[in-house]
Amino acid sequence: MALFRITVKQKVRTNGIVLDPGMQVEVVTQSYSDPVHTNGGQAVADAFMRIYGVDIKKAGALNGIYLKVDRIR
Repeated sequence: MALFRITVKQKVRTNGIVLDPGMQVEVVTQSYSDPVHTNGGQAVADAFMRIYGVDIKKAGALNGIYLKVDRIR
């Protein structure tokens, strides 16, 4: 299992959704692949919805332009 920290790099304001720099979530996955690009980023989207109540997919920010991915372990 791998643990990733996903952090918003820049302000996003789209479709009535606001993401601020520094917002972050942690995601545990079965694989060591980047969770933003694995399985359509669903684990990351679910984490942002659970913690912040925002739909990061609807904001169009589920990609490497807006998100920094760090593997913790």
